[in-house]
Amino acid sequence: MVHSLEPLLVRHTHRLSSPKGTAGQGAAAARQFDAALTSVGFKLSARLLERLSGLSEAAVLHTARRTLRTVGEMVGDHVQHNAYFIDFPANVPDTEEFWTRCVVKALADDSSRENVLGQLAHGVLNLLSLPTYGRYQHTYEEMLAAQDELIESAGDRVTVLHLGRDLDTELADLYLALAGSTTPLGDEHLLDLRALAERCALGPQPDTIPVRENRAVVNEARLAVGADLLLDTVTDVLRLACALSGGDVTLREPTRFRSLPRPVRRALLAGLDAVVAANPAKLADVHAHREPFKRLGERLHPHEYPRWPHAADVFAVARGEREARSFDSRVEERLDEFDVRGAVRILESAPGKLFRALDLLLRIAADQEERDAVVAAAVRVAPDVSGRVLLSVREHFHNRGRETGEPRIFINGRGRGWVAEDDRPPVPAAVRDPLIAALDAEMRGRLPAPDRLLLDPEVLDVALPLSGRASAAGLGVLPRGSVSAVDGEQLRFFVYWRESGQRTDYDLAALLLNADYSTDSWLSYTSLKAVGGEHSGDATEAPKGASEFINLALDRVRGTFIVPQVNIFAGEGFEEVEESFFGFMLRDGEQKGRPFEPRTVRMKSELRGQGRVALPLVFRRDDDGRWSAKWLHLYLKGLSSDNRVEDNQISVAKVVRAVVEREQLTVRYLVDLVTGGDTVVRLLDGGPVPQEPVTYIGLERPEGLHPDSRVITLENLRDLIPG
Repeated sequence: MVHSLEPLLVRHTHRLSSPKGTAGQGAAAARQFDAALTSVGFKLSARLLERLSGLSEAAVLHTARRTLRTVGEMVGDHVQHNAYFIDFPANVPDTEEFWTRCVVKALADDSSRENVLGQLAHGVLNLLSLPTYGRYQHTYEEMLAAQDELIESAGDRVTVLHLGRDLDTELADLYLALAGSTTPLGDEHLLDLRALAERCALGPQPDTIPVRENRAVVNEARLAVGADLLLDTVTDVLRLACALSGGDVTLREPTRFRSLPRPVRRALLAGLDAVVAANPAKLADVHAHREPFKRLGERLHPHEYPRWPHAADVFAVARGEREARSFDSRVEERLDEFDVRGAVRILESAPGKLFRALDLLLRIAADQEERDAVVAAAVRVAPDVSGRVLLSVREHFHNRGRETGEPRIFINGRGRGWVAEDDRPPVPAAVRDPLIAALDAEMRGRLPAPDRLLLDPEVLDVALPLSGRASAAGLGVLPRGSVSAVDGEQLRFFVYWRESGQRTDYDLAALLLNADYSTDSWLSYTSLKAVGGEHSGDATEAPKGASEFINLALDRVRGTFIVPQVNIFAGEGFEEVEESFFGFMLRDGEQKGRPFEPRTVRMKSELRGQGRVALPLVFRRDDDGRWSAKWLHLYLKGLSSDNRVEDNQISVAKVVRAVVEREQLTVRYLVDLVTGGDTVVRLLDGGPVPQEPVTYIGLERPEGLHPDSRVITLENLRDLIPG
């Protein structure tokens, strides 16, 4: 268990727990360890290097082996990245030339000649029937031998690994941070929380666990060790049952409930009974999940436990045998009658729901007096609304001044995105401005005012992580809507996938768009060379894993936008394959090296979402010629098979426009709220780090910070969101 959680600590904190071992002369081994880390874009902090140098060589090597394996996985270097064209990006042929070459080789092959001639006679040719198409014609080792060595550059990524405390303390703190998060975690982080909860269920707990999915995961661990459950709604019990059955605690996907042991059934029924006994109105919550509750009742057998009658009432409501009027139905009744004031009076008892209904209430209000009443109610209940909801509503109304007919993007919890024309009338400034000012004032009051604030300027345009589902697990990944600078001359995308059972063909492509979002050109397996770029060649199966690359010289690219995408041409989806991830590298103009060089990787993210077309991010050329990236983390539905960039260019352009033109709340917004005349703010510009404690906010932790400093980086950016 200890060894399995150490990689989790490195991934989340970029720290190594204080290495243990006998004292010795480990300086030489520590320097070798540091050099090995440099080859994959990492390095040891000065304190960590000093600590390792005082241990025995055996202890250093033990730490090095585990750590190198972990950071290799973080950056995508744990697999072999081959390329179809052995000396990519050099000597990539034109598409037609390449296809002709494959046909000539097939006609020279006795086993394929007849089939190919038959296809040619009918005027249609299946590329997959050509023996040399889509399958590597050389080994990984032969590809390496054909490539030049990478020349080290000052622009290569360097991620510092810092010295942590003892492992138990580090894991306990990480558990508290994840369990007590004020924003929902992504799926991968929920799995990490489950592993930590199993270890920490009997230790210190967060003061509150505001996110219900987190509470379900913690309750699963608490149930296993006999600790009291944290339940205050019937839905908490349903989520716990989903966790115990290996299902979806977010309740987005249906769970097939398992047969549960009698002690577990008793615990769930007792929990339901206690919740309803304390507040019978909680029965109304059953309506939102009637079908799952009915299926759960079939597993729990509440009729066998007459001592918990309130639990039986839950399932009676689910079956329609008992009436429990829902809160939403009372609100809908008022709205159906256009009784805005009546709906507001009901909603004031549920502040979060009032805030989520604000746009609708303001649109159907009969006059300015009614709109003022809605805003006044929102201001009254704002102190009882979570920070995440406040910020989401603040961002929403900031973007509601746009004209009717602009594109409106919808994104579900699995990252599926689609666009529709926004036919809602704009919210007048006379309504928006007072509401936004009130939300800003409420948020300002919740934010701590640090004595000294130290900022990495690159973090200012990072979008606030209002949900962990607006991002993806990986290295250097920013939340959806974030903007980051792109400093490099060569931009290279990569995708890797390994199929689970059936033949799976993923296709990496890049759509190049003009300033008006019209298509300029694209790079894909059907267009191996375009202005400024080359495609590494089509891999059409991945039983042992496969990679594809696109290389772009940014000074030769036409147009304004570069949109990388991963299309599923055939086989398993992103959530079905054994493994799949996307990333990009940046290199100086003269840097050669292998198609995949870990130290040049700036971002690597897992591909796990619903849809057959993945859109990780978009690159934009600014008016001054500089490039930046805006992060998408989106999946389009696509077709069941044969997805191609030339077929989805219109839908992709619509989605890109909707995200690019939407303004997100960023770290800059929160900084502007808390900075005043008494707050010392300093940008980290490469100068010396202050010796006194500070609050530091940046993409990565700098060396030399005072140990009592509060540090916010990408790994715990969610801590900026107040409760």
